[in-house]
Amino acid sequence: MVSISTSEFRRGLKIEMEGVPYAIVDMVHIQQKRRAVIKTKLRNILSGSISEYTFLNGDKVEKPDLDERTMEYLYHDGDHYHFMDQESFEQITIDERIIEDAIPFMRENERVLVQFYNGSPISVELPQFIELTIAETEPGYKGDTVTSSFKPAKVTTGGTVQVPMFVGVGDVVRVNTTENFKYVERVKK
Repeated sequence: MVSISTSEFRRGLKIEMEGVPYAIVDMVHIQQKRRAVIKTKLRNILSGSISEYTFLNGDKVEKPDLDERTMEYLYHDGDHYHFMDQESFEQITIDERIIEDAIPFMRENERVLVQFYNGSPISVELPQFIELTIAETEPGYKGDTVTSSFKPAKVTTGGTVQVPMFVGVGDVVRVNTTENFKYVERVKK
């Protein structure tokens, strides 16, 4: 197995401890008297539970044996989401609870990265930047171009994004999926 040092830690990184795969949800570097420590919040990839763990600077953990495949999101029926492998055309079904964070922002026919652990799908990663159409939001006001004020906007896929006041219904916005679905810019029509 490949080892990962704490100096390589970042949000979203997948690690394995005691045979269990985790994703780093949050982390903080803290300088103590003689040694730096890294306090982390880890999400158990298999169960979804969150736990806190403190590492000493320089500690090493294992990299989980993950298989990643580019797949196309096809459709959903009830609590199951269907994806197709882009190379083998094999179709798989993933339960809603496994990918609940990505669901509000997935569009049909979108290519995503599906991660497998021991042959079972465990997560879906959307592309870093996605373009979504605003379905519902409060109206903007003429001349309201300030980008420091934000309002909630519902996108056509069902998710909610904080957008500047000048963004209106029908506008297409670019969203960064690696930064909690943060608004990047309005896409020209």
